[in-house]
Amino acid sequence: MAEVVSVNISEKKGTVKREVPEIQLKLRHGILGDAHAGDWHRQISLLAEESVDKMRALLPELQPGAFAENINTRGLDLKSLPIGTRLRLGETVVEITQIGKECHNDCAIKKTTGKCVMPTEGIFAVVVEEGSVRKGDVIEIIKDTI
Repeated sequence: MAEVVSVNISEKKGTVKREVPEIQLKLRHGILGDAHAGDWHRQISLLAEESVDKMRALLPELQPGAFAENINTRGLDLKSLPIGTRLRLGETVVEITQIGKECHNDCAIKKTTGKCVMPTEGIFAVVVEEGSVRKGDVIEIIKDTI
């Protein structure tokens, strides 16, 4: 069973995201209170905990949000899901819009280890159905969308 491992926000761009108990997803906006929210195709970022674990072999102290991800998951190979896939996360539904992204040149993790998982294993999504997401929420692929 796939599940949400943590939910993370940052109020200002350029700052590390911090884990919070709950996030509120808003249609055509993303996460209330998150600096990266807005009416665009990368409202929410997700990264599998399995991907973070690969980097923990090099940096054991990595915390949720270290890669600027909003939602950490476990039990689902996010990077293999096609664009357009819809996921139910707690009360919400999101739709995948992008797989990976260019890493910032000044990414502290890449500078320290020589690599970063977000550019190839992180995914981005938009909000399709509003609601809250919490640690422990079940993640379900909505089959009729892919």
